[in-house]
Amino acid sequence: MSIFSYHLVELPFFDAVKRIFSNPISKNTKGLIHSEYMTAMTLGSPIFSPSRFLIGQVAVFMQWENEAALKNYLEQNSFGRILAKGWHVRLSFVREWGKFSGFKIPNHKDELDSPNSPVVAVTIARMKPFAVPRFIHWGRPVEKLVRDHPGTTLSLASVKFPNTVSTFSIWKTEKEMTDMVRGHSEVEKPKRHSDAMKERKRKDFHFEFTTLRFKPLSEFGKWKGQSNFIPNI
Repeated sequence: MSIFSYHLVELPFFDAVKRIFSNPISKNTKGLIHSEYMTAMTLGSPIFSPSRFLIGQVAVFMQWENEAALKNYLEQNSFGRILAKGWHVRLSFVREWGKFSGFKIPNHKDELDSPNSPVVAVTIARMKPFAVPRFIHWGRPVEKLVRDHPGTTLSLASVKFPNTVSTFSIWKTEKEMTDMVRGHSEVEKPKRHSDAMKERKRKDFHFEFTTLRFKPLSEFGKWKGQSNFIPNI
């Protein structure tokens, strides 16, 4: 059964810079369907700030033919062993909105046990260059909403030059996530996400865009000294 994985790892600065320009993940990796190697960013941070592009922090989003292929990669591949020293979560596909080339969305959809189950959300898009200023205007308030939301246990953004952007968030419950999406959260300015989606529908920011929802299967390692981001797993 196809699974997805999301990895976070810290690399030495110059090693991270080198890998930005030479993707360390071979397309011929056994059992790998697709991967996106990205540089982590702090959600909601000012555009021109050291926290916007965290060069030494790497995010990798991957799809595998099965869990055995992922396990073999983390044990046998040189870069896989580096990823294994960081943190990652293994994911089962639940739902998709939009399309993004490379990933093969499974025909089988998993189900969460209940609306109170934890859920992982990943968005990934290829930006239209001239839409970037408008995207930043509408996107940063949404980033802050997700970053500061009491329903998230871990959230971040990532980028791959020239035009790939992504977000990743772990939610304590599916209900808290869907309430945020619909503008029903009990937080300040709760409609920031729904307003941005209306603007995207009016005039798209992206060449291609998808939101993916996952059931977390298992969690490994630590990120910034912390673990157990997923409740009751």
